[in-house]
Amino acid sequence: MMKTLFSLEGRTALVTGGSRGIGRMIAEGFLEYGAKVYISARKADACDATAAELSAKGGTCTSLPQDLSTVAGCKALADEIGRREPHLDILVNNAGAAWAADFDEFPENGWDKVMNLNVKSPFFLIQALHGMLKAGASDERPAKVINIASIDGIRLNPLETYSYHASKAALIYLTRRLAAKLVADRIVVTGIAPGPFASEMNRAARDHADQVAARTPLRRIGRDEDMAGAAIYLASRAGDYVVGDTIAVDGGIAYANLTPGPS
Repeated sequence: MMKTLFSLEGRTALVTGGSRGIGRMIAEGFLEYGAKVYISARKADACDATAAELSAKGGTCTSLPQDLSTVAGCKALADEIGRREPHLDILVNNAGAAWAADFDEFPENGWDKVMNLNVKSPFFLIQALHGMLKAGASDERPAKVINIASIDGIRLNPLETYSYHASKAALIYLTRRLAAKLVADRIVVTGIAPGPFASEMNRAARDHADQVAARTPLRRIGRDEDMAGAAIYLASRAGDYVVGDTIAVDGGIAYANLTPGPS
């Protein structure tokens, strides 16, 4: 039994924002551990290309391009999954956006875009997929929802990313509230709060890895397997008893970072 603790054989997963960055890391990890994976992204060409690349490595990865910034888009993606599958075992809400601007110049669209995609869309996608998640869930094999937050929802960074900070903190608490509601349906909701992983959204980790690593307790940026490993743990039987928590995967930045006090 312990040998299959992390297996995802026979499981069907949907990873939003799966064409690049953290979403791709998770999708690739799920495939390696036996899941059938659907990825969604706003840009169809990128989504199709990633699905083809991951499928070529082994397993089945299918592209379902969709703009999830609206409730209609969330429902459209849920409908498409429903046409293809009788139920869904794993949902990873990874699609997100960030915005940085000076306080006095921070625009309304920089607030609305980030809050809509990072907080509202995960809620309404879970709502739209509730029936499919419940359909395949059981006491022995609960369905899983993993919300991708950020360590910026746990602690502050110096950047003026007001709506991003607020949205990721909100998503962490939304994860707890959804967990309390959906556990009765044997849908286990958890979260991951990534730290510095090289991606289009985290260009500092991508373009200045050495500098970012120097500020990280483990002295390196995150690797693909760090993110995939955390997601596989939560998605598999190994993580069945973790309910409502958001795990920081950040090399120690959020919880083990000593900053100098006043002299």
